[in-house]
Amino acid sequence: MRRGKTFTLQHRIVRSEGQPLYMQLVQGLIHEIERGRLRAGSVLPSSRELAAELDLNRKTVVTAYEELTAQGWLETDGRRGTRVSAHLPETHYGRAQPGRSQTRPLFHFRKAPERPLAIPGGSRIKFDEGSPDGSLFPAEILARSFRQAALMAARQKRLSYRDPRGSELLRDAIAAMLREERGLVVGPQNICVTRGSQAAIMLAARTLTRQGACALAEELTYEPAVQALEGCGLPVHPLRMDEGGLVVDDLEAQCRKHRVAALFLTPHHQFPTTISLAPERRLRIADLARQFGFAIIEDDYDYEFRFGSLPLLPMAAYAPESVVYVGSLSKLLLPALRVGYVAASEEVVAAIAHQVSLTDGMGSTLTEDAVAYLFQDGEVRRHARKAGRIYAERRDAMARAMEEHLGEFAETRLPQGGLAMWLQFHDLEALARLEQQAPGKGISLAASESYRLGPHAPHGLRFGFAAHEPAIAVSAVKTLGRLARG
Repeated sequence: MRRGKTFTLQHRIVRSEGQPLYMQLVQGLIHEIERGRLRAGSVLPSSRELAAELDLNRKTVVTAYEELTAQGWLETDGRRGTRVSAHLPETHYGRAQPGRSQTRPLFHFRKAPERPLAIPGGSRIKFDEGSPDGSLFPAEILARSFRQAALMAARQKRLSYRDPRGSELLRDAIAAMLREERGLVVGPQNICVTRGSQAAIMLAARTLTRQGACALAEELTYEPAVQALEGCGLPVHPLRMDEGGLVVDDLEAQCRKHRVAALFLTPHHQFPTTISLAPERRLRIADLARQFGFAIIEDDYDYEFRFGSLPLLPMAAYAPESVVYVGSLSKLLLPALRVGYVAASEEVVAAIAHQVSLTDGMGSTLTEDAVAYLFQDGEVRRHARKAGRIYAERRDAMARAMEEHLGEFAETRLPQGGLAMWLQFHDLEALARLEQQAPGKGISLAASESYRLGPHAPHGLRFGFAAHEPAIAVSAVKTLGRLARG
């Protein structure tokens, strides 16, 4: 660029932005160099000329030039002025094409699927897979617990880096809960705290991956778990289901056909159908796990919420040598807390903690301690009892509405616990109309295809009833019924 020629910066400088003007100019000049408009050795206007051209204070331009010179983008010669460094490699701008957007990556990466995971987007009302009602937990109790956690951690000098397995206070509390309420023989050494149960599934998948191995899951299942397993190099094969859940004979046949590293299972309330897996099937699965040497990833995402009879003990309670047990406090308390956990043998927990150290580092001491104090103060148990009563009433209201407005199109299954119910559609045209038109009515649904791992799996939708007051949920179901009728 010859001195005296007008220089037009194409990067806009906005005075209302929070970023300093000199930094905006720095980024603008770097952008011009990278895209090839300013090449190595190009002379820049003097600070006075550029300030006048851009209507900036001269000091702003001087500061930007000094910053770019310090970084090596520019070089200054007292006689020849300021110019683009002659030492910049051609690769900084050689591939750039005029008019081509520089926000598009020039490297290979694994793209997100065209169809999103089974997590619906925001809307007026979300019938998701089964979220709790976060408004039921008193905010003042949560704030008090966080204050206590911060003060105690500071007093005990626990605000630095720590064990990637998680807060010892919370691991103690989780281990006690699992011993007293779920029959697991565990201590804090058997617990690793994670950022929600999905992180726990991903960490388990990374730990269990073996070259040439695969994973198995039911033909109707939790798609994010499938994506986690496949993302870690374990292709997932579907297993047939019947009215009682997983067909164990098919599991055995797949084990003889493939080298199986893991079986993803939700035996308490099968996701998405809510079926509880019978004891005889659980025992056969545990025997097959011992015989073929695969791990059972037992996702017990909503154990606390049951309406009526006592639940069956988790498989981890009687087959701990074969189970990696995954749980969530996010659904028990608040999704925003993002607290899940893994319970397993000490060796497996150590391996998972190593994966934590490579990704998350150590989790959040203050959040985990705050939840531990909620356990100690009895708030967790009180909240579970209160929420359970409310969710039971909401389930009954939802079930009546489903039967009245959608019963002619689908089989409605009354769940014995949990946060959601399953509708298996026999009228697929009605299902298609409903899915296509529901977003336009402000109703968000997870896609029916998101639950189907196997090509022959039934079609259905999972409706969360816990997060909405009955009047809101029933009104939305009436709307869905009208859409299904066309």
